[in-house]
Amino acid sequence: MFPVGLYYCFRELSDANIFVILYSVTSIYFAGVMVRLMLVLAPIMCIMSGIGISTTLSTYMKNIESGDVIPATVKNKKKAADYPIKSEIATVMVTIVAIFLTTFVFHCTWVTSEAYSSPSIVLAARGHDGNRIIFDDFREAYNWLKFNTPEDAKIMSWWDYGYQLTAMANRTILVDNNTWNNTHISRVGQAMASPEEHSYTIMKELDVDYVLVIFGGMSGYSSDDINKFLWMIRIGGSTPEGVHIKEGDYYSSSGEYKVDKDASAAMHNSLMYKMCYYRFGEVMTEQGKPTGWDRVRNQEIGNKDFELDVLEEAFTSEHWIVRIYKVKDLDNRGNK
Repeated sequence: MFPVGLYYCFRELSDANIFVILYSVTSIYFAGVMVRLMLVLAPIMCIMSGIGISTTLSTYMKNIESGDVIPATVKNKKKAADYPIKSEIATVMVTIVAIFLTTFVFHCTWVTSEAYSSPSIVLAARGHDGNRIIFDDFREAYNWLKFNTPEDAKIMSWWDYGYQLTAMANRTILVDNNTWNNTHISRVGQAMASPEEHSYTIMKELDVDYVLVIFGGMSGYSSDDINKFLWMIRIGGSTPEGVHIKEGDYYSSSGEYKVDKDASAAMHNSLMYKMCYYRFGEVMTEQGKPTGWDRVRNQEIGNKDFELDVLEEAFTSEHWIVRIYKVKDLDNRGNK
């Protein structure tokens, strides 16, 4: 109904309608440029749709004949001759709009139940048999942090999970959704993208006790840290301290972003790769596929047999979505 409302606003131009037109056009443009600005577009979409529905109903409702007797004046007779079935047409249009609004209510209810009723930390999916599968890995991991780590423990993760860690695990984090210090975020990206030895230096500099990563290769959860890793590389290499991090070094020889045997040495040796795929090479994820089959990337990982030198696995959730590692205490000679 948005185009209908826009049409009616153009048909009767006034100061108020011109404002609404400008608001709607600019909102559509900026929402197309940045998807999060859909929040700006939503109010004007509702307003324009309301104008369209209201004007349409006002136009046709007055043409529906009631049971009242109307004097048969010459003017009324002329109108009746010009529009012999105007009452029937008006009734059909009003019925269509009513059906449209009724189905829209049911549609909104369904969308709300499917997409918006589940909290972001509890994931749901459908199995092959149609049954609903609940992934409660985030809450499970945050509870583990809350009850199994010191209260002053510092957690390093990518900024996406900062608020959740603070609120649910009650632990100190390095970066969150409101971190404006690009240098600080860059240091976290450098730690994730560097080999273990270099990452250990950064983690000690930041006084990190635990490192948390999100991994979807086991469950098929696509919003994991491997899929976000390129942004960590880009942000990590955007400051002078990360000048050694080049995005091109993490692509395969054919220029693709891969995790299999064709992945680059920089990718295989990065801390992020090792934290996500530690012990994963021993796991069968799908029938008929080799061990270490990543269900998100649809690739068999290229580096299966490796050990961690500066980290030790502390916790892995039921579906491997959340993995937590403890930073080892090494003396100056590098002994554990």
